[in-house]
Formats: sequence, C-alpha cells, structure tokens
Amino acid sequence: MTITLRPGSTVLFTGDSITDSQRNESEDGLGFGYPLRIAGEWGLRHPERPVTWLNSAVADNKVMDLGSRWRTDVLDARPDVVSILVGINDVGWHSYDPDGRVIPAEDYAAGYDRLLAPLAESGAELILIEPFLLPISGDIEVGDMRLGVAERKKWRVDLDPKIQVVRELAREYGAHLLAADGMFAELSATTGPEYWAADGVHPTPAGHAALAAAWLRLVA
Repeated sequence: MTITLRPGSTVLFTGDSITDSQRNESEDGLGFGYPLRIAGEWGLRHPERPVTWLNSAVADNKVMDLGSRWRTDVLDARPDVVSILVGINDVGWHSYDPDGRVIPAEDYAAGYDRLLAPLAESGAELILIEPFLLPISGDIEVGDMRLGVAERKKWRVDLDPKIQVVRELAREYGAHLLAADGMFAELSATTGPEYWAADGVHPTPAGHAALAAAWLRLVA
C-alpha cells in the first residue's frame, strides 16, 4: 500500500543534517537535498494536487534532540505525512548522551517511540527512513578529527541494532519503511560508495536523488 497525497496535504520532513541540507539558506526552507527533489518531482507529476512541503530537520540532531522540539517543530504543524530520518548521530563520534554514556539501542528505541506515539494518535501517515552508513575507503575529516576505516567499522557495529529498531517501529506503527541502508549497499556494489556519499554519511547529489526516488515510490 502506498500513501495517497491529497490536494492540500501537508508533508513534513524532519531529522538531522542529511534532511536539513542547509534548509535555512534556501528560499523555500526545504534545503538542497532529497526533500527539495521530492517536492519538485511531485509538482511535475501531479500539478493538480498541490501539497505543502515542510522541513524541520536540524543538523547534528539525535533522537533526544528531536524529542525536545517535537511539539513546536512537528506536532503543531498538524502534518498529514511525517518523514523521519534520524540515527547516524546516535552512533560514531556523536554517540554520547549528556551524561557521557554511549547511547544504547534501547534508549534510541524508547526515544524514537516517544516521537511516533503522538503522531499515530493524530492519524498522520509515517515514513521512517533507515539511518545508513556507506563503506567508503580511506580517511574522512569530521571537525578537527581524522577518522579511518577501523573507526567507522565500530560505527557499523553500533548502527546495525539501531537500524533494526527503526524496522521494528515501522512494523509496530504500520509505518512505511524506506530501507536506505540496504539500498545504498546495493547501489554501492556497482558504482562504489563514494558516488552516493563521499564521507559515507552525507549523500552526494546522486545520493539525494536516490533517496528522493525511493521516497516517491512510497506515495501516490
């Protein structure tokens, strides 16, 4: 089953920097990534069904950060469809809570569940996008740190249980799942991962286009 976007529907994207994509620097507030591509392609395909597109993502956000602003940035917009991509900052170099503990999958699951429960009560349709990590070669720069392949392998160990959390929550809430981690793994097998995300995390234009195409397959 796909989600039917009716005329006048409000679709809200939220999450971290992958979705933010410099939205505050863009004229329409959608940023320069996959939300903009989705809105543009939808408008071309269905000019007879105008949709309001919103983006409330914030770079560096974790699940708990979304929770702290959920009412004002998501629920108060009364969206008909909410698309969420969050999780990569809950692993790797970001993976600590304010008390300095590594964020376990159980805490990630509990925080994510608190986001979804009020949306389910409101009747909003949900699209959950798996967090993803592409297996690029070589080192990457993160702030003033230089991280190698070995360090990123530790991220994968931490990320996999959190991807499973998203899958389980999608089943529990009857949400549509965009299996982005598997999609990028399959795409990378033929082109190389750097084509889709130069640092393994933030999509290139081709990566954003792939996310947008996959997202649009979930709606009608």
